[in-house]
Parts: sequence; C-alpha cells; structure tokens
Amino acid sequence: MITDTHTHLYSSAFNEDQAAMIQRAKNAGVSRFFIPAIDSSYTESMLKLEKDFPADVFLMMGLHPTSVKDNYIEELAHVKEWIDKKEFVAIGEIGIDLYWDQSFLAQQQEAFKTQIQWAKEKNLPIVIHCRDAFDEVFEVLESEKGKDLYGIFHCFTGTKEQAEKAIRYNMKLGIGGVATFKNGKIDTFLHEIDLKHIVLETDAPYLAPSPFRGKRNESSYITNIIDKLVDIYQVSFKEIAEITTQNSKDVFKI
Repeated sequence: MITDTHTHLYSSAFNEDQAAMIQRAKNAGVSRFFIPAIDSSYTESMLKLEKDFPADVFLMMGLHPTSVKDNYIEELAHVKEWIDKKEFVAIGEIGIDLYWDQSFLAQQQEAFKTQIQWAKEKNLPIVIHCRDAFDEVFEVLESEKGKDLYGIFHCFTGTKEQAEKAIRYNMKLGIGGVATFKNGKIDTFLHEIDLKHIVLETDAPYLAPSPFRGKRNESSYITNIIDKLVDIYQVSFKEIAEITTQNSKDVFKI
C-alpha cells in the first residue's frame, strides 16, 4: 500500500482525465490520497472529488499562504465554517510563502498561527507549506510548540539542520519529486534522517519527479520517488511503501 499524502486531484489540470489518472495511481499501488485545500474557490471541487472517490480520498481544509490577500479574513471564516460542520483529516495546506509576494507577510503569519490554533482545538495535524520562509515558519512553530502541535512539513526542501528542527516540532517530512532532481540537494543528507520521519507525496499536478520533470505530475509517479528512496536508504521498495504509509497513519489517524 502506497500513500500520497499531498495531491491536488481536483486541479483543473486533471479535468480531462481525472478518473483515469486516479485509476493509474491505483494500478501502481497508491490506495490513499490526501487532498490539501487552497482557498474557498476550490472547496466545491474538493467535495465533489470526495463524493466520487469516497474510499480513497481524504480531505484537508485550510487557507494556502499564497491565497492570503486583502480578503484573508473572509477566507479564514470560510475555513472555520467548514471545520466546524464537517470532519477533515488535517488543517492544510497552511504556512508562509515569500517567493511570489512578501507584502502580505504579517497577514500570512496571522493566518498560519490562527489555523494552527484551530488544528489544536480539533486535535488535527497541520500540513505546512513553506517557500523562502523557513525562519518565519519556524518562528510561528516555536510560539505554538507542544504535544498538540504535529503534522507534515510538505515538500521539504531545506537543509539537514532544518529537517532536524522540523522533526523536533513533531513534523514528518513530506518527500516528493524534489528528491529526484539533480539539484534537489535533499538527497545528499536524506539517508541520515530515519525513515520513521518520512512521508511520501507528489503535490500533483506540480513538481513531477524525474524523468517527468517539467510535465504535469500525477499520483502514479510516486513510484519514481520510492525508487529514488530505495537508492538513498538501500532498503526495498516494499519496505519504504509500508513504513511511509504507517507514518501517514500515525499523522492522519486513518
């Protein structure tokens, strides 16, 4: 059993072949798909996805940092409304992104912190998005640290020291296509991080692994990521699939 802990299956990139793409993933052994939220404009398509694939799809709810704009208060209210009326497996993806725009940093920090507190109230994990913002993310995590803070550091691209720091905050590291890139860097130290701290993800349709880099990603390509981890950890494909799926169960309680 393989688990994709982060895949945007509701993306318009899959409008033409969503069911076929999910079936390809199932044929490859992927039987669990965890779906992060972005903002209110995607909620309807996420709920439809869950309705169409109820045995395979597990939804998160949250406000993505790049969607933190002038209307972020309304967007946060949307998140709160939904987590109060429906069960979700996590609050995510949430965090800080300073790659595209730094002008909403204060609002991103506020939204991140607020959603962490909601996750604690609901006893849910968080799924963190971090881009060009490790210091800022860690600052918020430090202010919220405790046994009730746990989750996944999605698309981890940091250093070994940052990986160890994330783990100390009860975070698993979400490892995806970047591990297969020639300049991805995390492959140089990942063998020093125990597999018990790793979960697998594609972030489809983004960040396709080699040899598909630059093309549309899909959940079946997670097998290419496992192949890379086989090389890094020198253990079997089956063992990596089993350990990382168990790790996902430990986080999501499913």
